[in-house]
Amino acid sequence: MNTAAAVTLMHRTLLSVIAVLSLLSPVNAQVSQSPGTTSQPQPIDPNDPNNLRPITQSNSLLSIEGGNRLVKDAEQAVSAQNYTLAAKKLQEARQVYNQLSNFYQELNSSFSGIDNRVSDSQRQKALLTAQKRDEATFQLALVHRAQNQPELAVPLLVQIIKSQNPTRDLGKKAYKQLFELGFVDSPYPREGGTSSSSSPKK
Repeated sequence: MNTAAAVTLMHRTLLSVIAVLSLLSPVNAQVSQSPGTTSQPQPIDPNDPNNLRPITQSNSLLSIEGGNRLVKDAEQAVSAQNYTLAAKKLQEARQVYNQLSNFYQELNSSFSGIDNRVSDSQRQKALLTAQKRDEATFQLALVHRAQNQPELAVPLLVQIIKSQNPTRDLGKKAYKQLFELGFVDSPYPREGGTSSSSSPKK
């Protein structure tokens, strides 16, 4: 009789434990799936008017500040002689500046003849970012030279000359690099030669 009572009690205890566990499992599942506990960034809804995030903030990449930050990272990598990382950062900076320059140029064209103040502002930004792009490109070419990769440096230097014009300082520096590499055999500027300055192209 005592044995039967003990077995019955064990059955009831086991059923109670199973019931408790079955109630706890969904709760645990909900906690693990809760969006508040995930470390992944949530997507931004561009249609939400409350999402006012200026791209000039420090953590934005698509901004002049973002490009400048990449260039600074590249300079630190060069100081540490980590040329692979420096090349990566400069390539990224180059892309950011180039994209910004194209966007500002498109805005300049869109506002031309409609609002000259806005158009001129965007034109100045397009020129500034184009200049920064060419400077980052020049630094990238120097990194490729340091890595003994002239075949990667030459196309970049030619791009700079095309964008800047050979008469500008950066254009002259790029041509000098081509001369040092032996890609061209005529020095520029020549002794006693005169040169004029012009704005960089896009």
